[in-house]
Amino acid sequence: MARLNACRKARAVSQQFPDAVVIGVDTLVSADSTIFGKPRTMAEAGRMLAFLQGRTHQVTTGVCLIHGRGRRQKTFSEQTDVTFRALTRDQIRRYHRKVNPLDKAGAYGIQEEGEYLVQSISGSFSNVVGLPLEKLRAELGAFVDACPR
Repeated sequence: MARLNACRKARAVSQQFPDAVVIGVDTLVSADSTIFGKPRTMAEAGRMLAFLQGRTHQVTTGVCLIHGRGRRQKTFSEQTDVTFRALTRDQIRRYHRKVNPLDKAGAYGIQEEGEYLVQSISGSFSNVVGLPLEKLRAELGAFVDACPR
């Protein structure tokens, strides 16, 4: 789903800029077969963190590289396991007073007070932020080299 959403975003921009290499990105949080996108309300954000607290969940970022004129496309994803500390409702409310959860998949941003929530990470930290830099660096070099100039 994250790769599909990333491609939709990249295609929309690529139509406007066909000579550019466009990067589309989408990040989802999942746990126990439940997918968490961006919450629509503060109450929904609170429920998301209440569900995630004390558990390990997955952060998946889909990336789509497109060069419209060259008719090239490359899609990939990265997944990172994140384990949250056990949190009380008051701790969740305090976190959401400090950090706006409504623009973040899973209702949290690891780069904003993340140490308050996160016990451990297994995988790419930059992926949890929303852009897997290590994998993007490797994929982007080969993609750009193959694009017409």
